[in-house]
Amino acid sequence: MSFMMTPSILLLKEGTDDSQGKPQMISNINACNALVDIVRTTLGPRGMDKLIHSAGMVTITNDGATVIKELEVVHPATKILVDIAKSQDNDMGDGTTSVVVFAGELLKEAKTFIEDGVHPQLVIKGYREATNEAIKKLNEIAVTIDETNRREILLKCAQTALSSKLVATYGEFFGDMVVKAVERLEGNMDKSLIGIKKVTGGSVTDSFLVDGVAFKKTFSYAGFEQQPKKFVDPKICLLNLELELKAEKENAEIRIEKPEDYQSIVDAEWKIIYDKLEQIVNCKANVVLSKLPIGDLATQYFADRGIFCAGRVPEDDLRRVAKATGGSIQVTVNGLTPEVLGTCGEFEERQIGNERYNLFKKCDKAKSATIVLRGGAEQFIEEAERSLNDAIMIVRRATRAKAIVAGGGAIEMELSKHLRNYSRNVPGKRQFIISAFAKALEGIPKALAANAGLDSTSLITRLRKIHNETDENKWFGINFTCEGGLGNNYEEYVWEPVGLKSSILNASSEAVCMILSVDETVKNPKSEQAQQEQRKKMMPRGMPGMGRPIKGMGGK
Repeated sequence: MSFMMTPSILLLKEGTDDSQGKPQMISNINACNALVDIVRTTLGPRGMDKLIHSAGMVTITNDGATVIKELEVVHPATKILVDIAKSQDNDMGDGTTSVVVFAGELLKEAKTFIEDGVHPQLVIKGYREATNEAIKKLNEIAVTIDETNRREILLKCAQTALSSKLVATYGEFFGDMVVKAVERLEGNMDKSLIGIKKVTGGSVTDSFLVDGVAFKKTFSYAGFEQQPKKFVDPKICLLNLELELKAEKENAEIRIEKPEDYQSIVDAEWKIIYDKLEQIVNCKANVVLSKLPIGDLATQYFADRGIFCAGRVPEDDLRRVAKATGGSIQVTVNGLTPEVLGTCGEFEERQIGNERYNLFKKCDKAKSATIVLRGGAEQFIEEAERSLNDAIMIVRRATRAKAIVAGGGAIEMELSKHLRNYSRNVPGKRQFIISAFAKALEGIPKALAANAGLDSTSLITRLRKIHNETDENKWFGINFTCEGGLGNNYEEYVWEPVGLKSSILNASSEAVCMILSVDETVKNPKSEQAQQEQRKKMMPRGMPGMGRPIKGMGGK
């Protein structure tokens, strides 16, 4: 009867790992929840920090996107959570931890349904319906921003964003600084026009905002110290032009018949550079900045005429100077007119910490701003920069937004209540799935309470009771400043833009639906190994990672 046996079919290469079905789904969910457990403890104002040591660098942070990025996750399904955290960070600037934690709660609830034999597509359909209903309710109860109190609302949004960061103690100080910086921007709210400069040393409260541009002193030649370092109402010339004598190329060849011919070539070179410098002086500029080098000859020439100059200015700083002063970056000195020159109320070069900085202040046309951050430790300043970036993004969004909601888990509890009531009118299995989505929403306030060392189960039970009593209690959430750990977060000014919460709901739901739709993973270790060996062959000698492994560090 052997001739009737079905022959084996070899479809994939030898050594290929082919995992499918329910076990593969459960494996993906478990892997994602392992990442969520790492990030969960960083959520909220009492969240813990993570110390990540990688490639000789130490990073201390509680920013979800930074933690996930530094972890270098390799699991295929878990990378989806990494992607939504990065997307949330790029789009909204905040909520990176919340989006990962909420996705983890949804996956935890979905795991129960998968183990009980419910088809993943039913779970996906239920989650999408619950997401749409939650966002609909979110927009209904959101509070429209009063234009007369817009600045106060922006301040509270900034302070709320900073409350979970390392600089939470200085929330009011940095919140006001962030709002002032964002108010300087144009209608498109280009974040790159807000510069953040880090100067080690001094106290955090020594940080300050420049209503214009500040950048570190660039490389300078002899004669620089003779230049004036302060101007009032200066004219500023911005160039993308090299102002120095160029050395001949090594293989350059000039055929001459007599020495006078060579002298004429040298004289022509000097004439070209002097003509350029003279045209700049004639345009009445007091400050000359260039993206390209300004040589020793030009430096001394400007110093003799009472003009400040700086070459090799970073492109982003030069662009921000143009925005702040109203000047235009020129690629030639021909036809320099007063219209292309910028101006500011005051320019000075001054010492900040161990560095010298060029400050362009009191810019009436300012569409740019610079925050100079001070602090004792480099790691603290790095984390402060990440915190301010999040706050800037939130204030930008709130400036464009028309509505806000209360944070601290208040909106999540209200949406959870609404979905529970909504699910009672839904027939079939979808009722249980939508109810599970409502339970997952409670994971955010639960994590906030747990990270503060409070009894999360008791607080969630009390919050559920408060929200079910009356619609007037819809803004009650976790608040550590109130007695018992609960309070009206709207009255306590714990506000967040409605777009932030909407983004968290959408991103988490879509990521979970994508993970649940995967029922098979195909992996070929031999192919991956061959690709790595091919990449190593293509790398030049001396590249990092090409040496032999050290015993105890990956070697045998």
